[in-house]
Amino acid sequence: MFLIFTLGALAAVLALILTPLVRDYVGKLGFLDHPDGVRKKHATPIPRVGGIAIVLSYVITFAIALALPFTYTEHLHRALPDILPLAFVGSVVFLTGVLDDLIGLAAWQKLMGIVGASVLAYFAGIHVDVHLLPGLPQWPWLGFAITVIWLVGCANAFNLIDGMDGLAAGVGLVAAVTMLVAALTQSNLPLALATMPLAGCLLGFLRYNFNGASVFLGDSGSLLIGFMLGCYGALWSEKSVTLVALTVPLLAVSIPLIDVVLSILRRYLRNRPIFQADRGHIHHRLLDLGLSPKNAVLTMYAICAVVAVLSLLASALHNQFSGLIVIVFGGAVWIGIRQLDYTEFASASRMFLGGKFRRIIDVETRVADFESSLSKAATVEECWAEICSGSQSFGFHEVRMCLNGRVFEEARSGSPKPRWQLRIPLSNSQYVNFGRDFDSDMNPLVLSAFVEAVQRGLESRGKATAAEVIRMPATTVTAGRFYTAAASAELERVAR
Repeated sequence: MFLIFTLGALAAVLALILTPLVRDYVGKLGFLDHPDGVRKKHATPIPRVGGIAIVLSYVITFAIALALPFTYTEHLHRALPDILPLAFVGSVVFLTGVLDDLIGLAAWQKLMGIVGASVLAYFAGIHVDVHLLPGLPQWPWLGFAITVIWLVGCANAFNLIDGMDGLAAGVGLVAAVTMLVAALTQSNLPLALATMPLAGCLLGFLRYNFNGASVFLGDSGSLLIGFMLGCYGALWSEKSVTLVALTVPLLAVSIPLIDVVLSILRRYLRNRPIFQADRGHIHHRLLDLGLSPKNAVLTMYAICAVVAVLSLLASALHNQFSGLIVIVFGGAVWIGIRQLDYTEFASASRMFLGGKFRRIIDVETRVADFESSLSKAATVEECWAEICSGSQSFGFHEVRMCLNGRVFEEARSGSPKPRWQLRIPLSNSQYVNFGRDFDSDMNPLVLSAFVEAVQRGLESRGKATAAEVIRMPATTVTAGRFYTAAASAELERVAR
């Protein structure tokens, strides 16, 4: 087994030699990452050709190993039928990243390339074999779906964390070494032969990519590293018999995966495009906590190393305590996320635990019920009854409706108070007015929903126009002012 380390040493030396050559000669061919002063704050354009250098080092390492009479050369020759399909699907991911680095691809185009490669990988023999419970039928589509999701998730996870010098390459090195140690302890020679050169390539590349980087990994590198580690993780878990056994390779790449999950959740909660770049990743939050870029990267390395030890421990214990390890890890993740102080998750937590979410559902339900009842009103009297009921339910103190030449009015307070008035104009100078005291509290979003419900309910009867206006009577303020109901911020200021 000791001779296997020659693969790693050879790969590291090749990466040390080839990276500056590729940086200086290939990087000038359009692979430059230009600073923008927002997310890309490096002073000068930097080549993003690290993926090309790593691939060249990796391929040449295997070419030399196949040509020289090492003791493991015979194993490499026997593994060629399995290596070649994996090399082919890896080249699909690599070329997708190269195109993105060179000409810039849309997010969906990159995703299609990775998904396509993941599907090809499944049919090439890279499987995450999962048996739910003994005795239950095995569903081939489930293994296919989990394999594709796993590979796509790993590729995108490393692509997303590639936002600081040395971060993605260093985290990839920790994951590769973790899988290498597991392969050696389990006498899994094919996995060891695959991961050893990758670890060497990443180690040599980090010489030029660490803080103060002269070359970037690029999408060709980050996507390929994540994808290959996903493939190796699938090979690691290939003989698993339960879903919990997948936690071992999952832990090895868990930090990048957690980052991508957090990014998706954050953007979903804020109603932002999922693929929109931002400065909310874990390493960005570490910077916001006061760490320097170098210390933030080293902190990420340390976290990944601790999780790697947990994954190796779970593997050594033959998954007997995987459940306990996952619980401990989950608790640590929860504490860590709270320390990173994500506003999105704090707000969501307050909504669920503080009852705001239930109140929103209650308001949405009452608005829908009110709109449905109003649209079913057959006569003017029934329409007026529903509007009175709705106005009372939503806290209005007076309501006045002029419809079909008849005027309906209802006021619920004994003494007159300064009020603002919401007016919904109807055809032929008809209208519906709602009044509310200035000192009453009302969420402007609830007000907007109520106005829309009234409008839609009356429109279903052919009565409403398309506009909603809030009118401040001249008796209450110095001059009349008009606001659209959608101007929530201004409305809230006036109501206070």
